[in-house]
Amino acid sequence: MRILLLVSSFNSLSQRAWCRLRAGGHDVAVEFALDEQTMIAAAYLAQPDIIIGTFLKDRVPAAVWTRWPTVVIHPGPVGDRGPSSLDWAISDAAPVWGVTALQAVEEMDAGPIWAARTFRLPDDPARKSALYGGLVADAAMECLDEVIVKAQRRGFRPVELEAAPRAVPSATLRPPMRQADRAFGWDEPGASILRRIRAADGSPGVRTILDGRVVHIFDADLAQRPVSGRPGTIVGRDDEAVLVATGDRSGLWIGRAKQVAADGTTGIKLPAVHILRNTTAGVPWLRDRARIRYLRHDQHVGELMFAPYNGALDVAWSRRLAGALRRALAQDTRVLVLRGGFDTWCNGIDLNAIEASDDPAMAAWASIRAINAVCRLIAQHTGQVIVAGLSGNAGAGGVMMPLGADLVAARCGVILNPFYADMGLFGSELHTRTLTRRVGADTAHRLLTGRLPIDADQAAAIGLVDQVGPRGEEHYRDWLLDLAREQAQERRWRRTLQGKRDAAAVEPRPLAYWEQLELAEMARDMFDDRQQFDERRRSFVQKRRPDRTPPQLATHRAAR
Repeated sequence: MRILLLVSSFNSLSQRAWCRLRAGGHDVAVEFALDEQTMIAAAYLAQPDIIIGTFLKDRVPAAVWTRWPTVVIHPGPVGDRGPSSLDWAISDAAPVWGVTALQAVEEMDAGPIWAARTFRLPDDPARKSALYGGLVADAAMECLDEVIVKAQRRGFRPVELEAAPRAVPSATLRPPMRQADRAFGWDEPGASILRRIRAADGSPGVRTILDGRVVHIFDADLAQRPVSGRPGTIVGRDDEAVLVATGDRSGLWIGRAKQVAADGTTGIKLPAVHILRNTTAGVPWLRDRARIRYLRHDQHVGELMFAPYNGALDVAWSRRLAGALRRALAQDTRVLVLRGGFDTWCNGIDLNAIEASDDPAMAAWASIRAINAVCRLIAQHTGQVIVAGLSGNAGAGGVMMPLGADLVAARCGVILNPFYADMGLFGSELHTRTLTRRVGADTAHRLLTGRLPIDADQAAAIGLVDQVGPRGEEHYRDWLLDLAREQAQERRWRRTLQGKRDAAAVEPRPLAYWEQLELAEMARDMFDDRQQFDERRRSFVQKRRPDRTPPQLATHRAAR
């Protein structure tokens, strides 16, 4: 089929849909829904068999949906309507939620139903961004598959909304969630506040007052033990987060915050200790909130887990990870599993931290050298077998970082963006050696210059990853550890280590050779700004809306 994807941005769900449809043999073009004229022109250029909106904030014009079948994927069950579906679902502790594929009509989210799926929401409230990229995206892919089958069925007619079964009877039209709807008092129980913050995580955060400052807060976790202090006061800190006392003494860790200016505009999202540094200077340093953890599962297998917020590594994060990695590699285990978070594995250097720096070029330079130290540890170590578990989506340097491992095992459905060009960078993370060794020079060049995402199955087909495991989080954990135990078997382990040492002995150039070539290119990008790194980074951090669809996605325009 010829399919046009209409999107407000090419986010993780849209990328996953694009990969899935192309894998099914369909001709897929993408158009950013910038305005009505753009959408209409795209439809006439593409002449699609069907139009699918995977992430749309704006109404599809009647000139499009009256001429072409147009289906919108909505992150809510049948009957749910409005732009804040997940915000309300998490805030209201809905036990069951869903995804609906419905036909575009004049009223948003009111069209006939093509497909629907439901799922249970976790009792521990999920972060909105994690829920969107996890359970919602999984259900959306099932709906997408059903839509494609029905679109090819002659005479198919979707079910009118009024006649469609409602798995969630309470689903209805809800207004956009505003800050007044998210408001809380610090004298409330910590669990109640946690739910409100997680319902806004990613964007827009929850407005509150800390240390007399108006801020938007994100990335909340309950403390592991009771805390004392007047509700709303900061009673502890760690490397990134502040611990705030609540009404029931449960305590809440706040990992990220944005400063709100007098005119209501918000600053850059940064670690809360940076935003509130005047207050945190005298509070006790606590180790209650581990974002890097090491577990030893048995005599032969260790696991190092890390979960940076949004997968972004600033200098301090990379140094902490490198330190933890050194300690893990010094253990007497045979195999080390390196696993990231389930929403994001890693996205490389932290662009927010760089943009907020007094000297962005120097901050970027320090960041790339710090993450390279992690990559060297992975690629050079010959004392253990390293299994990199790509448990979540990854981009740029986050794709390249694990490629020096002995085995790269991705979770089914994860999306990888193995390129740097969109940010105006040549890239480092040893990719000129590790990427080329895995996929060959021609494929490496295509991945780096094509600027297109791939999913786990496509990555395995070209050798970028070695194996693909199950989608479910618990199933993937178990599968990954079983894989590690297989690698720890005496004969296989010795064979792998000997192979690593033999390869290192005949390697004509040390890793430092490749790193220095990369850093020479990165210096020109970061200090000379030869590819508009400054402007591209600023646009990313400020979430500026693009003014056109990238040509590699808008194939319908290139064809004309």
